[in-house]
Amino acid sequence: MIRPRALALGLGLLAASACRDPEPSGLDPDDRILDPATCQECHPDHYRQWLGSMHAYAGEDPVFLAMNERGQRETNGELGDFCVKCHAPMALELGLTTDGLNLAEVPQHLRGVTCYFCHTAESVEGTHNNPLALSGTRTMLGAISDPVANDAHPSAYSALLDSSTMESAQMCGSCHDVVTPADVHLERTYAEWQESFFSDIDPLSGGPAVYGLRCGSCHMGPPVDGPIADAPGVRADRRFHSHGMVGVDMALHDWPDAELGPQLRAEQLERIEFQRKSALCATICVSPADAGGSNVDIYLHNEFAAHAWPSGAAQDRRAWLELRAFVGDDAVYEAGVIEDGTPVASVADDSLWQLRDFIYGEGGETAHMFWDVRSVEGQLLPASEILSPMGDASTWRVRRYLVPDDGMDRVTTRLRLRPMGLDTLDDLIATGDLAPGWRDQMQTFDVAPTVLEWSEAEAEAFDGYGTCVSSSNVCGAPLIGAAPPG
Repeated sequence: MIRPRALALGLGLLAASACRDPEPSGLDPDDRILDPATCQECHPDHYRQWLGSMHAYAGEDPVFLAMNERGQRETNGELGDFCVKCHAPMALELGLTTDGLNLAEVPQHLRGVTCYFCHTAESVEGTHNNPLALSGTRTMLGAISDPVANDAHPSAYSALLDSSTMESAQMCGSCHDVVTPADVHLERTYAEWQESFFSDIDPLSGGPAVYGLRCGSCHMGPPVDGPIADAPGVRADRRFHSHGMVGVDMALHDWPDAELGPQLRAEQLERIEFQRKSALCATICVSPADAGGSNVDIYLHNEFAAHAWPSGAAQDRRAWLELRAFVGDDAVYEAGVIEDGTPVASVADDSLWQLRDFIYGEGGETAHMFWDVRSVEGQLLPASEILSPMGDASTWRVRRYLVPDDGMDRVTTRLRLRPMGLDTLDDLIATGDLAPGWRDQMQTFDVAPTVLEWSEAEAEAFDGYGTCVSSSNVCGAPLIGAAPPG
């Protein structure tokens, strides 16, 4: 919502200062300050990073558009602004849409999650479904406590925009927790973080614990030294964060255009892959089976995600373990080997280990669309609630596989990840809401720390575990004392 204080018209009309009081009167959709391209004039790096983010793409995503269109139809319009409130909040605030069905008619710069939306948020009035209240003024809020006066806009500090504060997590988290109209807590990223030790508060200072992480710590990356604007008089002794908002999802097409789109997608993919390197760790342990053959135990751990993994729309994510056992070059056992174009849900494999939220309708049937969901069964890697070896050990997850061949000499694993399940896309295609071509754009990724190979020569023996290999020499199930399968 926007407070009853508003924007003066025209950038050139304002003699700006860093401490000016909010200006009265009217939020005009044509005002240049609402257009991220205006921000580009002084903040070109921030703008480019944002342009390649899912924040910028939020109102363009064909899956969002298809799901919203179907949801409005199947609920007879009762879905209302539920989707668009997060995917195109400025368009909603300005009265340019009420349900997102006309977003194609809304100026592109007012779709998505824009610079103005985040940098004028002055309070958080809830814990989910975008309860942010905007100031409605020209004053841009940020993490700089002593902003320099400039001719573009007034500036002021806000803890909500300072990723070193707990308040910043409240701002991000309140949009990244979703409770459906049926009162199902479907997306729980903020709640997951709140339940983890990463949200701990220092009892002496009242601020974040030194070992804690906020949303911006990971999703905006470490701070970079240098000026935050390309304009006369700016200070060089500043620090700023990337605005790429790295997560799991990626644009499905070359956006905003065919020239820049491929570059932005490549940059975003590089950042995503880098972030995944520290999110998880894994261990393979092999021991003789009582009935012959080998027990292959796969341990997975959520190391630094600071919320469950996967998270966000975990009901739409498809993450699963692929395991292959070999004798020489011949595969003698396989689990979770799924071709890139095959829906995970179509695979009949009792040994398939999936990490996701399973969702069900009112009658207990499998659901695909969030408005049909009445219950959730979570099969995720949790973040630890306490900072201790015991807390760490308790959050490892393990699955045992029996490989009957006595000659097994090599085991490989990789955790595979699709941001959106192909079965869900197929459902949208079947109802005519999504063009079939979009299905081919959904990529399948490997999560780097889980790409492991066990061999007797490379493995280390541990009592109670067998011989093991792990993601690193500081992250392994036997080192932490994770419980073997019972």
